[in-house]
Amino acid sequence: MKLHVIDTGFFKLDGGAMFGVVPKSLWQRTNPADENNLCTWAMRCMLIEDGDRLILIDNGIGDKQDAKFLNHYYLHGDTSLSKSLKQAGFSTEDVTDVFLTHLHFDHCGGGVKYKSSDGDLELVFPNATYWSNADHWEWATKPNAREKASFLKENILPMQESGHLQFVEPNAPSPFSQFDILYADGHTDKMMVPIIPYKGKKVAYMADLLPSVGHIPLPYVMGYDTRPLLTLDEKAAFLKKAADEELVLFFEHDAVNQCCTVQHTEKGVRLKEAFKLADL
Repeated sequence: MKLHVIDTGFFKLDGGAMFGVVPKSLWQRTNPADENNLCTWAMRCMLIEDGDRLILIDNGIGDKQDAKFLNHYYLHGDTSLSKSLKQAGFSTEDVTDVFLTHLHFDHCGGGVKYKSSDGDLELVFPNATYWSNADHWEWATKPNAREKASFLKENILPMQESGHLQFVEPNAPSPFSQFDILYADGHTDKMMVPIIPYKGKKVAYMADLLPSVGHIPLPYVMGYDTRPLLTLDEKAAFLKKAADEELVLFFEHDAVNQCCTVQHTEKGVRLKEAFKLADL
C-alpha cells in the first residue's frame, strides 16, 4: 500500500471562527492572520493506492461555485485536485472510491462538477463509489440552520442521483480493509476519521477533529463545531490515544504541516515533531 498527498489548494477563514473562545494573542502564534483577521488553510487530501483500489479521502472545495462564493474564501495556490492526481500518476477516471469524512463544502465540493454550460452536474470521478454514512447523510440533506451554508445540495445530491453513493455502516463489516474508522460528533454529526496502518505506524486523517498543529491544546476548538463541549471530550480521548500509541496525525487544513506526532507533557498533550508524510 502507498499513501499519496493530494493538495487541492488553499483558502482563508476567519481566525476567530477557527479558534473559538481562544484569544487572538494566543492562536496567532501558530496561525498568523492577515489584515482582515483571515488565516490561510490547506485543503489537503489523501490517496490510498492499494492493489486494484485507489481510494481518495475528501476532495477539496472544487471550482463550480460562482465567483462571489469563491472570492469569499480567497482561494489561492498553484495546485489543484487534478494536478495533484496527475503528479501521483493517476487521473480522475482511475479513482475507485471517494471516502468523505463529512459533507461540508470544503471536503466534498471537488467530487461534483458542471457537465456543461446548461447547468447539468456530473461526478468528477465517474468510476468511483462515493462513501458517506446514513446518519451523516441525513444530517447533511436536512441541515440545521447553523450548518446549512456548509451543506450545499449541488455538492451532495448528485452522488445519490447518479447511483454511485453507498453508506458505511458503523456496526457492520467495513468495506475497507485499508483503514479503521473513528466516528466523531462534536464538529458535525458522525464525521469519519480514517486510521490507516502504514509503514509500521498508524496514520490518522484528522479532517476537522484537529484542523492543524495549532489546535492541539484542548481549549482550541473551532467556533464552527456544533457541539464544542463534545469536541473537547473527543479531542481529549483521541490525543491521549495518539500520544500513547505514537499515532501519526495527518492534517487536512494545516497550511504548513502535513503530519505530526504528539507527546504527554506537564501541560497536557503537545506537539512532539512535525514532518512530511513522505518522511515516514
